[in-house]
Amino acid sequence: MAKWRAADIPDQSGRTFVVTGANSGLGEATARALAAHGARVVLACRNTDKGEAAAAGMSGDVRVRALDLADLVSVRRFAEELTGEVGEIDVLVNNAGVMAVPEKRTADGFEMQFGTNFLGHYALTGLLLPAVRDRVVTLSSIFHYVGRINLGDLNWQRRHYRRWGAYAQSKLADLMFAHELGRRLAERDSTVISSAAHPGYASTELQSHTESIQDRILGIGNTVMAQDAEHGALPELYAATMPDVVNGAFYGPDGPGELRGHPHRVRSSKASRDPEVAAKLWERAREMTGVTVLAD
Repeated sequence: MAKWRAADIPDQSGRTFVVTGANSGLGEATARALAAHGARVVLACRNTDKGEAAAAGMSGDVRVRALDLADLVSVRRFAEELTGEVGEIDVLVNNAGVMAVPEKRTADGFEMQFGTNFLGHYALTGLLLPAVRDRVVTLSSIFHYVGRINLGDLNWQRRHYRRWGAYAQSKLADLMFAHELGRRLAERDSTVISSAAHPGYASTELQSHTESIQDRILGIGNTVMAQDAEHGALPELYAATMPDVVNGAFYGPDGPGELRGHPHRVRSSKASRDPEVAAKLWERAREMTGVTVLAD
């Protein structure tokens, strides 16, 4: 059976996609491939100068809009202005993220990785979901396998901060959110689906922003082991475009250890499929952001 590639993306003419973090790495590769197949693509970027530079290398209807996931005021402004501009959205791709950064806080006081990777996307999804017609794709990571959700200290205020532990928690939270969103959409008989994806080990700018000696170590890994961003983006592109994508499913590379390869459906950790913890995490996210996803 032939391996799925970006060239196999169906025609996306007339469809609108929002891709967060689309100014570089996986997001840029995802946006470029979607635009090349006829989609209207909104590049939701914290750095709009970088976003414009990325958009200049893309074809078709590509537009850059400011979005800082580490600031809920920015998230609300983006959602309000975007829905007024484009109306309906076919696919939301929750791609942006930070990885293994030193201990920092978002504009709202959240631990930076949890606040950006999970809470920012939770809020964005809740605000945009009424306009979404087809699906939501949320990017997780193979690091979710070692993640633990500490409901008593999600923001690392009482624990000694561990950058990789914080990253793993945020990516597990992303995956649990994708699964829980899928369950809740199905309960409402919605035609919108929620799926998740991970890139394996892909060489992107994430590995150069740890602000530590780990940048050098990760740089060597990028050279020796990682696949490029174009291949790393394939699972999220598959999840965002293919008609056989299943609600609640998780897609990643088919190679050894899911580190590289072509997209196929993969299994997530037992922790990511814990409905009790997922429901509590959902409620905590609602309380922390003030955004209700799928209001009754």
